Amino acid sequence: MTEKESVIKEKLKNEGIFNFASLYKFAHSWLKEAHYGVDEERYEEKIKGNAKEIAIQWKATRDVSDYFRFEHKIKFEIRNLVEVEAEIDGAKRKTNQGELGIEISANLVKDKDSKWDTSPFSRFTRDIYNKFIIPSRIFELKKELEHDARNFKEEIKSFLELEGRR
Repeated sequence: MTEKESVIKEKLKNEGIFNFASLYKFAHSWLKEAHYGVDEERYEEKIKGNAKEIAIQWKATRDVSDYFRFEHKIKFEIRNLVEVEAEIDGAKRKTNQGELGIEISANLVKDKDSKWDTSPFSRFTRDIYNKFIIPSRIFELKKELEHDARNFKEEIKSFLELEGRR
């Protein structure tokens, strides 16, 4: 069985004007450029009056080696999303206004294909390997994974700040 180790959890909240479609495309393309495969595990949209509530869950993965995989679980919660007209770069354009919450959790997956889970001896060998042979490699991978998660959050924040200033 694969072993997942939680490395970091980040949250981001924003309330104001932003273009939801552009944010969605930006986040997806950022992950693709960072060589992550993105699976949309959940997309729910509820309409309440003229406002929408949207819940999205992504699972972004990147194989680092035959043994390790980076995994990000990203949840978007959008409330009271309404279409508004705003002046952007001197011209009136349709955009969105609402409350946005993003939760990012990053996990380091060890023995991603469960190759070391075939017998009790294999599991014992895997545990020895993890604890005594490659702890420095695990530490470096955790740092890289944490950097990716924080960088993703900061890029989203920057995107939202630029959208709000226009």
